[in-house]
Amino acid sequence: MLFMPGDERRKIEKAAAIGVDALVMDLEDGVAINNKEAARATVVAALREIDFGRAEKLIRVNPPTSAFYVDDIEHTVAARPEGYVLPKVEHGRQVQEISARLAAAEHKHGWPAGSLTLLAIVETAMGIVNLREIVASDPRLSALIFGAEDLVGSMGAIRTPDGWEVFYARSKVVLHAKAFGMQAIDTPFVSLAEADTSNLIAETEQALYMGYDGKLAIHPKQVEIIQGVFTPTAEQVQNAKRLVEAYAQRQQDGVGVLVLDGRMIDMPMVRAAERVLARARAAGVG
Repeated sequence: MLFMPGDERRKIEKAAAIGVDALVMDLEDGVAINNKEAARATVVAALREIDFGRAEKLIRVNPPTSAFYVDDIEHTVAARPEGYVLPKVEHGRQVQEISARLAAAEHKHGWPAGSLTLLAIVETAMGIVNLREIVASDPRLSALIFGAEDLVGSMGAIRTPDGWEVFYARSKVVLHAKAFGMQAIDTPFVSLAEADTSNLIAETEQALYMGYDGKLAIHPKQVEIIQGVFTPTAEQVQNAKRLVEAYAQRQQDGVGVLVLDGRMIDMPMVRAAERVLARARAAGVG
C-alpha cells in the first residue's frame, strides 16, 4: 500500500502506473493545513481522470477528532474511491460513525451497501488498548493497519532499529485482525536511504513471518522490495502445491498421517501451504 500526497497530481499519476497493489491518496500528514481543500479537489480529479489499473483506490482522511475529517469525506465520496483509511482510531464508535457516513453515501448514489471499504490505522496507546472494541465495531472494517511511529510518540518511547518498543503492539494488531478475519498491514519503513534497503527487507520479512498481509510504503522505490518479500518464489509455490495435493490424496485414500520429505504433515502445515498459494495467486504467480 503506497501513500501519495493528495495535493500532488503528478505523484499520484506516477504511483498509479507502477503496479502498486493499493494506492492511498493522503489528506492527512502528507498535506499542509492550508492546502487541505486543494488536496481534496486534486484527489477527486485523480479518481475521475486517472487509470489506476489494478491498484485499489483509497483515501486517507484526517483523524476523526480533526476539523477536516467530515469535509474530507463529503467532498470526495462522490468520486467513488474504493474505500477510506481512517487514522488514529482509538474507539469502536469512531469506526461506526464513518461507516454510517459511507452507508448514507452508498444509499444516496445507489451503490451496493458495503461497497466502500474501511481500513483503520491503530497508532496510539489508547488504540492498542481498545483493539478488541475496534475490530468488533463494524462489518465494513476490512483491515487493521499498524502505525509504529505515532504510537511511539503517544507512549513517549524511543524508536529503535530493532523495534522491541513496539513489538507487543505490532503483535497485538495482527492477532486481533486475524481473529476477526481481517487483513493486517504493517507500519511503513521510514528511512529512504539506499543503505537501509537490507533493513527494509528484514523488517518486511518479519512482518510476513508474524502474519501480516502487506506493508505500507512511503516511496515508489519501496514497492518492488515489499512486493518481492510477500510474493512466494517459484520453489515455494511448487512445494506448497505438492504438499496440499499430497495431503488431499492421502485424505481421499483414508490415510490420516502423511510423511513428506521426512516430515510428518498435519493441518497447520497444510494451512500454511494454502496461505503461500493464496499469496501467489494475489501476486499473479500462482
